[in-house]
Amino acid sequence: MAFESLTKRLQDAMGKLRKKGKVSEADVKEMMREIRLALLEADVNYQVVKDFTSRVSKRAVGQEVLDSLSPAQQIVKIVDDELTTTLGSDAVLLNKSPKIPTVIMMAGLQGAGKTTFAGKLSAYLQKNEKARPLLIAGDVYRPAAIDQLKVIGEQLKVPVFEMGTEVSPVEIVRLGLEQAKANKNDYVIIDTAGRLHIDEKLMDELSQIKELAKPDEILLVVDAMTGQDAVNVAQSFNEQLDITGVVLTKLDGDTRGGAALSIRAVTGKPIKFSGTGEKLTDLEIFYPDRMSSRILGMGDLLTLIEKAQGDYDEKKAQELAQKMKENSFDFNDFIEQLDQVMGMGPIEDLMKMIPGMSNMPGIENVKVDPKDVERKKAIVFSMTPAERENPDLLNPSRRRRIAAGSGNSVVEVNRMIKQFNESKKMMQQMSKGNFNMPGMENMFGTGVKGKLSKMAMKSYMKKTNKKKKKKKK
Repeated sequence: MAFESLTKRLQDAMGKLRKKGKVSEADVKEMMREIRLALLEADVNYQVVKDFTSRVSKRAVGQEVLDSLSPAQQIVKIVDDELTTTLGSDAVLLNKSPKIPTVIMMAGLQGAGKTTFAGKLSAYLQKNEKARPLLIAGDVYRPAAIDQLKVIGEQLKVPVFEMGTEVSPVEIVRLGLEQAKANKNDYVIIDTAGRLHIDEKLMDELSQIKELAKPDEILLVVDAMTGQDAVNVAQSFNEQLDITGVVLTKLDGDTRGGAALSIRAVTGKPIKFSGTGEKLTDLEIFYPDRMSSRILGMGDLLTLIEKAQGDYDEKKAQELAQKMKENSFDFNDFIEQLDQVMGMGPIEDLMKMIPGMSNMPGIENVKVDPKDVERKKAIVFSMTPAERENPDLLNPSRRRRIAAGSGNSVVEVNRMIKQFNESKKMMQQMSKGNFNMPGMENMFGTGVKGKLSKMAMKSYMKKTNKKKKKKKK
C-alpha cells in the first residue's frame, strides 16, 4: 500500500496533538519535529522537507489557531493544505492539440514502466474519450519492448506501428506519424528507449525525436519505489528535455512516498498520472488533494466512488438494490458482487479510502487472498441452480455433497454460507442508508470490523461539492 509507513508516522505525530484540549507553541514544535523525521525517513528531498515544515510551523503557531476552540483540528487542516500544495495543488490533465493527432512522447530509464504505461494510457483514452490511439514502438534496443507493445496493442485492439530493430527510432517515429495522420488517429503515443542510467546517446536520441514529433506532451515515467533517485532522474530529464509532466509507476508498492512528495517541488512539473497495479486499467489521474488525504489517513472517498462508478454496471446495481428490498439476494448475486469488488483492486486498499478506516486497529494487517475468493466461487459452482437461488435448501447432506464436489471441508462450506448470510444482512443495511459495516469481515473473511460515519461521508461530499463549484466559476 502506497505511503503506508509515512501515513502511520504522520498519524502518530498528529494524534498526540488531537488528544490535547489546549495546544501550545511547544506542542506544535514537537509535532513538527516528528513530521520532519517522518518525511526524511520516507526519502523526501531535504529542501522539500525544510520548506514544508517551515510553512506549516509559520501558520500553525499563529495566535488565531492556538486560541481557537479546536486548535488540533485546525493544525491538521494546515498540514493537509500544505501537503496538497507540495504535491501540486490541482490535478493537471493531458495537454491536447487543437487538431488531431495529439502527440504524447514517453521518456524514462529502462525498467521504469514506459511500455506498460503506454498501454494503460491507451486504455484510459479509449474508455474516457472514445479515442483511437496509435502506439509507436520506438524502443529498438530492447526487442522484447516491441513484442510487449504488440501484445498490449492486441489486448486493447490498438494499432502498433513498428519497423523492427534495424531502423532508427527517429525514422520509425516519422513514418508512424504519417500513418497516424492518414488514418486520422486522435492520439499518438511514442514508446522510447531507456537506459539503466542517463547518458549522452539516450538524451541525443530523445532530443531528435522531440524535434521531429513536436509532442504536445513529454511524459517522464519514473518508478516511485526508487525514492530519491526518482527525483534526481526527473530533475535531469527535465533540464535536458523540458518535460511537461511526470507519471509515477509502482506507486502501490511504494510504502514511503518520497518520490511523490518531492518531484513536483523539485522539478516544478506536475505529476499527471499514477500507476497503481499491474492491470492495464490500474491508472489514476493524480489529484494532489486526494493524495494528501490518503497520506494523512483521512481516506479518499471520491476516488473510491469513481472506481465504483467506472467498474460497476449501473443496471446491475439497480437490480441488486431491488433484490435487497425484496430480500431475494442469492448465491449468484453473491459471486457477482465478489467479482465486481475484486475487479476494483485490492480490498485492503479500497477500505483505506473510506474516511476513518485507516485509523482502525489492525487495518494494516488486512489482506484478502484471491485464492480465498476462488474457493468461495468453487463452493457456489458445486451447488445446483436451485440451491444457488434458494439458500434455505442447504441442509447437512447437501452441504456434505457440495464440500466433496468443490474439494473443501464441510467446515469451509458452513463458513462460506455464514459469510453469505452476513454479507446479505450488511447489504440490506446499506440499502436502507445504514453504513454500519459489521459484515465486511465476513464477506471476505478478513477479520475487519469498523463503522463508517454517515456524517463523515456527508461532510466530505459537501467539501468536495464546494471545490467543484469554485472550479466552475
